[in-house]
Amino acid sequence: MSSTTINWPHAPPHRLGVRGTYFLTCGTYLKAQRFRGAERLRFLHGQLLALAEKYGWALEAWAVFSNHIHFIGKSPEGATDAGSLSSFMSELHTSTGKFVNDLDGTPGRANWHSYRETLLTFERSYFTRLNYVHQNPVKHGLVPVANQYPWCSAAWFESGANPGQVKTIYSFKTDRVQVYDEYQPDASW
Repeated sequence: MSSTTINWPHAPPHRLGVRGTYFLTCGTYLKAQRFRGAERLRFLHGQLLALAEKYGWALEAWAVFSNHIHFIGKSPEGATDAGSLSSFMSELHTSTGKFVNDLDGTPGRANWHSYRETLLTFERSYFTRLNYVHQNPVKHGLVPVANQYPWCSAAWFESGANPGQVKTIYSFKTDRVQVYDEYQPDASW
């Protein structure tokens, strides 16, 4: 048998051998609106933040919607790689999937599709994606100003960073960023 890496055709390959800062997108199975409404979004948002802390991932930007999530996070301090992302995402999918299945009376239903992660190695790409994640609720037409959407990091970022940092990050154009974001989240949040 060859030692060449073969990618499974139904999911993106996860190459987590390097510690660093990652951009991640995760969507629901068949883009279903599983997390429609405040109760479900609150739970998903809370689980994302709690599990990031549990697994040692320092989130720098996040946006949570009825059918997908984006975040930028740094792998745990002292880790030699980013392998804990798999466990982090597995637990997030399991806990939030069980939550919505209990609410809907649908035990065992598939709720999440796999995720795509990108190791961010260029400063400009990193800053552009930070802005992209913060502005994602505006992109999807949910709010006119990102800090008005309670399930993303824009308000947190604006209150914790100095005005110069905010201005700099928000100046990076996102219209040409290559991110798979073919989701239309539900407007009821």
